[in-house]
Amino acid sequence: MEVGLVAMLRTAWIAATLPILIASMPFSCLNSFHKVVLGFAKRGKVRQSSSKRFTVPQNFFCHFYVVAVVWTTLLLVTTWMYAYKMVPLNVDPFLYPTFASRFTGGSHIISWRKSPAVPIAYRYSVWRSVFLLLLMEVQVVRRLIETIYVFKYSSSARMHIFGYLIGLFFYTAAPLSLCCNNVLEVYKFSLNEVAEFIVKGKKNSLQDLEFDWYEFISSLMRLGWLQWIGAAIFFWGWIHQQRCHDILGSLREHSEQNDEYVIPHGDWFKIVSSPHYLAEIVIYAGLVIVSGGADLTIWLLFGFVVSNLVFAAAETHRWYRQKFENYPKNRLAIIPFLY
Repeated sequence: MEVGLVAMLRTAWIAATLPILIASMPFSCLNSFHKVVLGFAKRGKVRQSSSKRFTVPQNFFCHFYVVAVVWTTLLLVTTWMYAYKMVPLNVDPFLYPTFASRFTGGSHIISWRKSPAVPIAYRYSVWRSVFLLLLMEVQVVRRLIETIYVFKYSSSARMHIFGYLIGLFFYTAAPLSLCCNNVLEVYKFSLNEVAEFIVKGKKNSLQDLEFDWYEFISSLMRLGWLQWIGAAIFFWGWIHQQRCHDILGSLREHSEQNDEYVIPHGDWFKIVSSPHYLAEIVIYAGLVIVSGGADLTIWLLFGFVVSNLVFAAAETHRWYRQKFENYPKNRLAIIPFLY
């Protein structure tokens, strides 16, 4: 099941990325295909069609982050509890909890016995997944808050229904990709937890629950320097994206002003037209580093993020230059000094 899920996720990321890469190739024979892909990707100010056929309001963006918060929270809580109870990093390496020991009459939530150690590499893999999901949670919660309180979407702003479905796919598949190598064990663990709760009942389950916040957090603190470098890069992009979103949100004080656009200035807008996209790339680059860089699924997720955002940023940059005669000539589309 786990191998099948990983293969399915990798196939999905490749299938989602390839059309964008093909549409981005500078060959005249691909112009029609480029227009089709661009039609799916256009939204908001860039979508200059009066037709509402096969489109949804752009404020449906909120749906992405509702799904993302609920799904990421579920994965984070279950994976963290599995890691805390079954593969902690701060215990005797020759001891580990087993599912069997928990159903042999022991009164504690975790029973320990001498046994061959769980491989330390696997323990760290699980806790890296916890850390990745924790960072993802920080990202999607902030994005949900921004879609509700920061962005003032125009009543005429639309996006293609296909783009809407891709967004739902992304925020379902992305959190899952961050923990897919451990998800089968987490799933079995969660089923056992539910079964125990049903058998013992709420009162007995709460009495058995022994929880130590210090132990809960300390395993995360034992992760390597690479994870903390990745986290620093993640928050560097996270902070700049929040600033750029505040700038964009401040440009439209009244959502009824459908056709009034101004040139954004400040922060990374000084160098690129879509700094919020650039920051998103930095955020996911941080996640790749946190993962250790050895997980192909996360690399494929990153590849989709980069190709999708670069493709969208190119069209946004073209729109700005056509819309404003005084648009800063030194600004590039998304990659400083390159593109």
